[in-house]
Amino acid sequence: MTSNRNLVERTLRSVWHPCTQMKLHERMPMVAVSRGEGAWLYDFEGRRYLDAISSWWVNLFGHANVRLNAAIVGQLDRLEHVMLAGFTHEPAVQLAERLSGLTAGRLGHCFFASDGSSAVEIALKMSHHFWRNRGQPDKSRFVYLAGAYHGETVGALSVGDVALFRDAYGPLLRAGLTVASPDWRNAAPSESAAQVARRCAQDLERTLRERHREIAALIVEPLVQCAGGMAMHDPQYLVRARALCDEYAVLLIADEIAVGFGRTGTFLACERAGILPDLLCLSKGITGGYLPLSVVLSTRAVYEAFYDDETARGFLHSHSYGGNPLACAAALATLSIFEEDRVIEANRLRAARIDELARPIAEHRRVRNFRQTGMIWAFDVPDAQPLFARRFSAAALERELLLRPIDNTVYFMPPYVIDEEQAALLIGRTLELLDQVP
Repeated sequence: MTSNRNLVERTLRSVWHPCTQMKLHERMPMVAVSRGEGAWLYDFEGRRYLDAISSWWVNLFGHANVRLNAAIVGQLDRLEHVMLAGFTHEPAVQLAERLSGLTAGRLGHCFFASDGSSAVEIALKMSHHFWRNRGQPDKSRFVYLAGAYHGETVGALSVGDVALFRDAYGPLLRAGLTVASPDWRNAAPSESAAQVARRCAQDLERTLRERHREIAALIVEPLVQCAGGMAMHDPQYLVRARALCDEYAVLLIADEIAVGFGRTGTFLACERAGILPDLLCLSKGITGGYLPLSVVLSTRAVYEAFYDDETARGFLHSHSYGGNPLACAAALATLSIFEEDRVIEANRLRAARIDELARPIAEHRRVRNFRQTGMIWAFDVPDAQPLFARRFSAAALERELLLRPIDNTVYFMPPYVIDEEQAALLIGRTLELLDQVP
């Protein structure tokens, strides 16, 4: 019979975990998960853990969601997979149509892949190839924000600015162009978040003005740079970025892998600024946290640049499991839950209540820069001692919480089914951790 200890021992012998120094698990707890239900995960001994980070930001409607389960089982009886090259199937077409409809058809073409990093890789390749097909092959550089993170494939790392991820693979990467982040924590005295956004947009304008002939695209994570420390910015930055990209003939890529699907308070984060990108990357919550799937939505102008008799002018990228019917069925069910349960409206009320409950955290003596955007909360602990994130996470597990701070930034990104009692537990025990973890 499987037990916590047995599964952990087998794991250490055979499974290499992502973004993990495996040797640390000789002395750090590894959680053996037996099952999930709603916002909770359970181990083999019945201990529970509140999934306050949606299992790396993917689980929207709780574990073992009845409607998502039914959608996948129903599709499994009809078609489990077929390659999406020369073949097509109903779930992929329906999903493309519904996603396009959410942009009023302005992003009308969907290219499917398997994960977020792949979606970014596709958007980067698509941007350069677009300009190449338009007779401007020199436009092959990319602009990204300071502190950016867009994934861990070689192309995605090339537009990232998190040293931990970049340094080990630096020799493999093609240098991009970094511009100032509109992170409002960098505000000068008396400077508002909107003013920070406009000031940083001036840095972007200088870069585009001077080097637009070699720049294919600007990539930005709208409103919240998540893995970069939950750096939040005012929508004014997106407004200016869209206008500047238009002025200097540079494509705008919106990486909404983490911030899409209602996470920032609107279905797409770009809606907060009233803009749309040329290429939109979606993943994580797209299947409600059930199956790997990603998609890049493009404008008609981008799509038509590839529409030609010559194969070499087509977009030369593929994924064996891209557009998998089971994943598409889960994504369609996810969209239906948004519509049927009026999730965006419900989340606004939920977020307001959690924000109210979290006031004691904002006022805690150790906390700085308490911030919230939609269903994301974050705060910094500047007096934290080395290895704070590791110790905080381990202590959180002892208090039934799944939390994974980024350096000295603690954040909550809970599933949308979290209730007031669970939120109060999360906040109360986080306050205990702030008092006890140096």
